[in-house]
Amino acid sequence: MDRIENIDYCIRYLLEQDHAQAEIPRKLQRKQELLRVLMNIWRPQPLDIAFLQAQDAELQAQREDKGVVSLKHIAEPGHSPLAAPAIPLLWQGDITRLKVDAIVNAANSRGLGCWHPMHACIDNAIHSAAGLQLRQECNRILQGETIATGGAIITPGYNLPAKYVIHTVGPIIGADQPTTGEEGLLAGCYRSSLYLAKEHGCRSIAFCCIATGEFHFPNRRAAEVAVRTVREFHESSRYPIKVVFNVFKDIDYDIYRELLAAR
Repeated sequence: MDRIENIDYCIRYLLEQDHAQAEIPRKLQRKQELLRVLMNIWRPQPLDIAFLQAQDAELQAQREDKGVVSLKHIAEPGHSPLAAPAIPLLWQGDITRLKVDAIVNAANSRGLGCWHPMHACIDNAIHSAAGLQLRQECNRILQGETIATGGAIITPGYNLPAKYVIHTVGPIIGADQPTTGEEGLLAGCYRSSLYLAKEHGCRSIAFCCIATGEFHFPNRRAAEVAVRTVREFHESSRYPIKVVFNVFKDIDYDIYRELLAAR
């Protein structure tokens, strides 16, 4: 099958699984959007090998279209990606492009990804780029249980450039400023993720901005907790893992750049 036939096959397969009907668009971009919608609402169930092969071919093509970013492409002025592991890197962009050993997903407590079609959250982006195997594996691990706030689970990255995805749940704060306990839970997200990465032999990890946005954690305070916790991990464990702070918004880039400069 060529790419168009391949993606049409994936769409028809998921429509049949959902006992639904929809007109398949003509343009590739619209086909990709419909496929993502169907992936976002898919309920974990067995998948045919033929579908997985077709899905993987399309997602890997999308990955190449976006471009893969490795550590050697990430460097701040005067800041080499080959510097000591204890010196974190900062990169602004789509975390699903990063070729590192593990990327960290700001998950919800159910741990199965975002179910809102085409939602702009990082949970949706990661699951959509990895493939349905990711939701399937999270479902297998959790068996209907939830991920505790500050805790984490680890899965393969499937069609992502990253080898693993670490799913962690940040605290949702109910006031303008977080409590000491909520800051402790956010620090727990970073510690849980780092120790899981260490257990699986990861030598590089990329953190998104955990607990900001819909979790309502103030951007600067969240970044301060992140940087402090990562530095404490390096000081206490001496484990040589390169950390990348991945940001999407300009405000977060400016905050992290300031904090990382104050070594």
